[in-house]
Amino acid sequence: MNIVILGSGNVATVLGSALSEAGYNIIQVWSRNVKHAEALASLLHTNFIDDLSLVDSSADLYLIAVSDDAIPVIKTSMQFLKGIVVHTSGSTSIDILKDKFENFGVFYPFQTFSKEREVNFRDVPILLEASNSKTMLVLESIASSISNKAQECNSDQRKALHIAAVFACNFTNHLYTIAQKLLEEYQLDFDLLRPLIAETAQKVQEFMPENVQTGPAVRKDMNTIGSHLKQLEDHPELLAIYKLLTEQIISASSKN
Repeated sequence: MNIVILGSGNVATVLGSALSEAGYNIIQVWSRNVKHAEALASLLHTNFIDDLSLVDSSADLYLIAVSDDAIPVIKTSMQFLKGIVVHTSGSTSIDILKDKFENFGVFYPFQTFSKEREVNFRDVPILLEASNSKTMLVLESIASSISNKAQECNSDQRKALHIAAVFACNFTNHLYTIAQKLLEEYQLDFDLLRPLIAETAQKVQEFMPENVQTGPAVRKDMNTIGSHLKQLEDHPELLAIYKLLTEQIISASSKN
């Protein structure tokens, strides 16, 4: 199977590498930044372009792995293609492709990716949606060849999953950053938190999060909470975040 990768960011790089290692033929990489296109093409041992009018029309699959805002631009700039065209977005409906292509879908790898960090793709869930049953069979075959966790997921479900991921991953990582800055203010090392973070992450691999919530809010330890709020008075933004999350935890624990 011949595949064209449209994009050169984290998703394009990690997914392209996984497909290449699985034996698929990556025949071309496109990026609006020619240096980025060249870098990924070099990694995948293929050709590169920075002009969408030069996209190879003979491919079996076209993977659009760009930012959500760029998908409409890419679609509009591409010619009609006989091969399957998919995007890799978690929050973009499949319908964005229906007025331009006959066989289209979504191939959404549900993981946070960095070019610098290797990921075992067998453990990465891949959420699939397709314009027709024949296209779905092809996408399922490809996804199953690189992942043990491929499944169908419609656009509404995928959007809800993406929102959940923002809470579970993006917001959590930002809270790590807040913790880092607070520790630095008192000349303490972030390494002190790493075992705590690791244990918390391990717990939710075994139990539901609501059943392993700890801390002063779930205990309704108002003296400790009051002390924390006082110490955060010089950081009004952090004070607001602390209050909001504390109130949410107290409310949730009261319902259990």
